[in-house]
Amino acid sequence: MTVFTVEQIFVSISGFDSPMPVSKEGQAISATTSAPPGRATAWRMLGPAFVAGIAYVDPGNVATNTAAGSQYGYRLIWVVAGANLMAVLVQYLSAKLGIATGRSLARMTRERYPRPVSAILWLQAEAVTIATDLAEVLGGAIALHLLFGIPLPLGGLLTAAASLAILTLQGRTQRRFELVIIALLAVLLVGFLSGTVLARPSLPDTAAGLVPTLPDGGALLLAVGMLGATVMPHAVYLHSALIRDRFTEPARSAPRRRELLRATRIDVLLAMTIAGTINAGMVLTAAGVLQGSGIDTIEGAHDGLSRTLGPLIATLFAIALLASGLASSAVGTYAGAVVFEGFWGRRVPLYLRRLVTLTPAIVVLFLGVEPTVVLIISQVVLSFGIPFALFPLVRLTSDHGLMRELVNRPITQLAGTAVAVIVSVLNIALIVLTALGR
Repeated sequence: MTVFTVEQIFVSISGFDSPMPVSKEGQAISATTSAPPGRATAWRMLGPAFVAGIAYVDPGNVATNTAAGSQYGYRLIWVVAGANLMAVLVQYLSAKLGIATGRSLARMTRERYPRPVSAILWLQAEAVTIATDLAEVLGGAIALHLLFGIPLPLGGLLTAAASLAILTLQGRTQRRFELVIIALLAVLLVGFLSGTVLARPSLPDTAAGLVPTLPDGGALLLAVGMLGATVMPHAVYLHSALIRDRFTEPARSAPRRRELLRATRIDVLLAMTIAGTINAGMVLTAAGVLQGSGIDTIEGAHDGLSRTLGPLIATLFAIALLASGLASSAVGTYAGAVVFEGFWGRRVPLYLRRLVTLTPAIVVLFLGVEPTVVLIISQVVLSFGIPFALFPLVRLTSDHGLMRELVNRPITQLAGTAVAVIVSVLNIALIVLTALGR
């Protein structure tokens, strides 16, 4: 509820970057649906942001959120609210780029930047995609181990196979793929928030936790990790491509682009509100029943929930974790294909893309590396990629010649730049603190 209110405030203040009226029409994209404009059309347009939003509730978020609640109680709930506000703006800008250009962020970066720069951006994008898959496959493997006692390496292979099966739906119709992802998001919502209801978190403590505070260096490291795990670079690249893939027919008027933008606002707000609510619920559950336990692993959180709230809640937690691993792994592979296609102009078969990103994850699982260590390393790698996605996104969406009437207003450009700088600085702090072992 609190996260939703913050987002509403942001929308009311900024007008959510309403398009500037222009007299000159341009080329863009349009919805494949032939329904007339109106509320029904807007609802049929929902979906792309829900797919991108899966990145905000992946196993990396589960690990950081439960650790935050168990170690610091309610004092880091403000990080979830702030990260979710940033996510709303970032995903909106990515979607808007897709509406205005009909191209993905990766392709626009290749077209607008010198070739050496584009090559560097592609290499780091591939690195963060692999790091993302590492955490997501690991999360699914942990869930299968908690539910059925399946060894982690086998669980990783099963997670990869199942996520690829989900992703093949996208080859038929994107709408079917979106609906499956939305269904898995519903499983996450029930699985993670059922514990929140029984934990009965303190409302006064929750309200107090919205005031930014960092009790010690460990809280700073964890807060930066939570932010780094939330604003994920592959989701930034992905959303523009999701819009492109959903709306394929050329638009002939600026009003049509504005209609798509209005639907996108609703899509982003709903998806990010749900993702933010799930993240907040994880922190509140851990704060309500695990505070002071020192738990900092997913397995530890599962055991703690079983002891305090009962086996049913722990089982629902594990099921939600499995849904998170499956959905985020499928979406991560989709994002990887988008990145390669955008930077090189060539499509890659999904099974080949799955093999490229899966191999490092399976090798790590077979080596028997401590899962928590792997998750931390993956988030550090991800932190490197965030600035490389955010700064080009803000620059491109502020280009009037490219965006036409959808160009960023000054307040939006300022907010986008501020988010890019804040996330970059905090993620550099994460890298430094992790390197120092603090």
